[in-house]
Amino acid sequence: MLSREDPDVSDLVTKRFRAEGITVLVGHIAKRVAVIDGEKLLIAEHQRWDVRIPFDALLVAVGRSANLNGYGLKELGVATGSTVEVNGYLQTNLPNIYAAGDVAGPFQFTHTAADQAWYAAVNALFDPFRKFRADYRVIPRATFVEPEVARVGLHEIEARERGVPHEVPTYGIDDLDRAIADGEAHGFVKLLTVPGKDRILGVTIVGKHAGDLLAEYVLAMKHGIGLNKIVGTIHTYPTLAEADKYVAGNWKRAHAPQRLLAWVERFHAYRRG
Repeated sequence: MLSREDPDVSDLVTKRFRAEGITVLVGHIAKRVAVIDGEKLLIAEHQRWDVRIPFDALLVAVGRSANLNGYGLKELGVATGSTVEVNGYLQTNLPNIYAAGDVAGPFQFTHTAADQAWYAAVNALFDPFRKFRADYRVIPRATFVEPEVARVGLHEIEARERGVPHEVPTYGIDDLDRAIADGEAHGFVKLLTVPGKDRILGVTIVGKHAGDLLAEYVLAMKHGIGLNKIVGTIHTYPTLAEADKYVAGNWKRAHAPQRLLAWVERFHAYRRG
């Protein structure tokens, strides 16, 4: 499950599903649907054997593709591939025609479509006096399962594949007072940071309202705010948002200035006589 996420994310969600009585069948390849003796069956292959899975209703998620027909794009000469081809300003090859959203790509998120719409509208209004290039540096994403999975920037697998040095401070939401009070004490916040620095490379959150909790770190990454400033920001108690501060606090403790602390210890020992 969730093969694009880190293994600890996939494992947590899978265990949660199974704890709720959901049968999770990974490693199965769907082959065909059949009706045998009046029973609807999905025939799947598992370890080279066919498995019959009875069902009442079948929901298949196959993704979506850009609808490029019926708008006269070909007749106008607008360049298309799998999507409408646009430049960084959301212009097509015909500079007075703009495109935004799933039809333009490269992301299929409602929030990126809304962001692109702003760039396309403003650029169309003010070109040639001023144009703004769409900014895709910090794109948040969320999977709305239970528990929610939300991420921005790099995760561990990507960092290792790209050879990006990183540290991984974490915080378990099972320790968070608000989560305990709400009966939602499960999940975690995991950061990827530059070794020895408070700069954030990526964030993964698994838990209740993970998509909401991610917003603070999206803002931080977008505007270059480091963990030191998050640690120094008051977060309302008791809220789930405290998890964002606590994980930053865990990073801070791991990077405590030991030489300074040793000096302070000697200083206060002197003051005590």
